Amino acid sequence: MVVQWNTMRGPSMTVHKQSVSFTDAAFAFARELVEAGEYPNVSAAVSGEMARAKAARDRERKLLEAEVQRRLALPPDQWEPVAALGTFTSNAREHLARLKAAQENSATS
Repeated sequence: MVVQWNTMRGPSMTVHKQSVSFTDAAFAFARELVEAGEYPNVSAAVSGEMARAKAARDRERKLLEAEVQRRLALPPDQWEPVAALGTFTSNAREHLARLKAAQENSATS
């Protein structure tokens, strides 16, 4: 069962209360952050670390987007070939075929 309710904090901050489960390691890490004084409680630690993780992902996405744009702006004579068109995805297709075969084998056993 999941329990969830909302409360308002300040003019624009909604707090969603939800029951969640943690591994022992994750809970211990959250407690360490609280004991070190980085957060006032486990809930704040989880929210704060989620915000940090989101910010890190956003930074990584922006860096990737900037690199893709930089590479797209290169003149075609500066592009590096990665593979022949016919074999560009062959390794991925072979890997997926092996995964599918293994899954089918495990389903029949």
